[in-house]
Amino acid sequence: MTEERLVNIEMALADLEKTIDELNSVVIEQGKRIEYLNKMNRYLLDNMEKDVVKPLSEETPPPHY
Repeated sequence: MTEERLVNIEMALADLEKTIDELNSVVIEQGKRIEYLNKMNRYLLDNMEKDVVKPLSEETPPPHY
């Protein structure tokens, strides 16, 4: 009885360790994705601040005008 209970506890512990490892992998991947998205956000904000798009008054009209 005690040995069977110990085996059940060890099996439950192994399952929990596997779950923790899987969750850790997910957290690591999410961290990488968040870092990438932060870099992209920073890049887009930097380009917006540089006025990449000119005001309409400064745009050259298309050739058909």
